[in-house]
Amino acid sequence: MPSLFEPLTFRRGPALRNRAMLAPLTNQQSHPDGTLSDEEIHFLTMRGAGGFGLTMTAAAHVQHGGQGFPGQLGVFDDRHLPGLECLASALAATGTVSYVQLHHAGMRSPAELIGSTPVSASDDPATGARALTTAEVEQVVDDFVAAARRVQQAGFHGVELHGAHGYLIGQFLAAETNRRTDRYGGSLENRSRMLFEIIDGVRAACGEELAVAVRLSPERFGMVLAEAREIFAALVDGGAIDMIDMSLWDSFKAPAEAGYEGTTLLEQFTSLPRGEVRLAVAGRLVTPAHIAEVLERGVDVAVLGRMAIVHHDYVEQLAADPEFMPATLPVPRAHLAAEGVSPVFIDYLAASFRMVGD
Repeated sequence: MPSLFEPLTFRRGPALRNRAMLAPLTNQQSHPDGTLSDEEIHFLTMRGAGGFGLTMTAAAHVQHGGQGFPGQLGVFDDRHLPGLECLASALAATGTVSYVQLHHAGMRSPAELIGSTPVSASDDPATGARALTTAEVEQVVDDFVAAARRVQQAGFHGVELHGAHGYLIGQFLAAETNRRTDRYGGSLENRSRMLFEIIDGVRAACGEELAVAVRLSPERFGMVLAEAREIFAALVDGGAIDMIDMSLWDSFKAPAEAGYEGTTLLEQFTSLPRGEVRLAVAGRLVTPAHIAEVLERGVDVAVLGRMAIVHHDYVEQLAADPEFMPATLPVPRAHLAAEGVSPVFIDYLAASFRMVGD
């Protein structure tokens, strides 16, 4: 089985120097207009310099009305290009491969933040979201493609389409939130249509040089495991993407749905044929043993989130000492500040994840 430190090639885009990836971490460090801040560039560049083979940005919204949280990175306007170019150059200098995660929050866009009614696949009384018209869905597709082209122009190696965690692409995928009657609703093929049109559009606009990944989550937010497996297989069969990034919440748990007893959620995807498509997995990868276990089970890329916040050089630490053990959460503010985490990001971690102690 490959080790964490074995290089990994892709059908498109450069090879990774190792199999560790920085997760796309919500951090609220960008400016209100979506332009990158020095703090965000510093945070990400530290992780590239700390040894991560692949450095993924936080979710970057492709439409102003698709913003999901304050301080979110934007990629919907050319005014974002100077910051993106600066970040891509800084990351390249560390030797890491860099992707931007492309995102639209859909019904999860707070109306008070975007200044308009949020949108989704269908009307959603709970959030006040309205259904996109067919023409508006087509515009969303175009805006994802334009964002990918902007990312490529800035100098990044790839993009990841955020289809997980109940955001807009996921709202189209799930029958629970997609009750449309046009060509984007009904069957799973129709509910997946927007995702595949985005992929085809990115390929047409960006050619074969740009790597394309898709992030999926197989549970919660209306997703059905069997359908997640079908989408996974269709992505592989389509031949247009290079990596599937599965957000499993817990990489070692059993499926929540009945009928899958005796298996793990991870096995539901490592068991599927994937040809040249690489499989990345996130979900409670904390210790070196956790990382080794998912790689031994057939995963290509181990995705680190909280531990990458706590240790910008987790990969280098582990390379120097196979017995390295990360800090136990919560950690002091001073520890996070020394790891390049800005005050606003520390406040977010304290409020949302109880990662910050005295």
